[in-house]
Amino acid sequence: MNPNKYLQHHLFDNILSEPDFWTNPTRAIKQAYKKTNNEVLQDVVSSRGGSTAVTAVLINREKLIVANVGDSRAIMCENGKAKQITADHEPQKERELVERRGGFVSQTPGNVPRVDGQLAMTRAFGDEKVKDHITSEPDIFIENINEGTEFILLASDGLWKVMSNQEAADCIMDIDDAQEASKALIKEALSRKSADDISCIVVKFE
Repeated sequence: MNPNKYLQHHLFDNILSEPDFWTNPTRAIKQAYKKTNNEVLQDVVSSRGGSTAVTAVLINREKLIVANVGDSRAIMCENGKAKQITADHEPQKERELVERRGGFVSQTPGNVPRVDGQLAMTRAFGDEKVKDHITSEPDIFIENINEGTEFILLASDGLWKVMSNQEAADCIMDIDDAQEASKALIKEALSRKSADDISCIVVKFE
């Protein structure tokens, strides 16, 4: 099982299985991400590659807890305006983190900053070759859901490489069904020649 599939099947369950999730969700999410990364690295096949992730937990339809590692991103649409919730973990932005862990950031062909000349992000699951110089610790963000909140969108970089936050929001603004909205985004990203994996989840609010 590759890292992407492993995360799909285990990351969210690991978060909810943390005993202190309901009392200290931030700590529980960080622990679950760390545990899941250790599981990925213990799998010899999976550890050859890596994966990013973004997760969201909605509590009582009022509070949204979002965590991410890498360049998988979450946005929220309120009153027609897209708002990025998460932070993309790019080598230039987090050079100090990499160097503090003994690694380096260099420009590769195509002018893409990479950790140790290999990985184009500073946080990920797996990626055994650079595991000592990156981290799987997520950034965690808490947002309130209000009357103006129309939907949230979680997606991998296969979408964000070819669409801006607002373009993605505009693409599905008039689609009521969340699953159909996800399909529309994937179709649009492919039409824009996205060459990366595309995963996305849309949650609509009435």
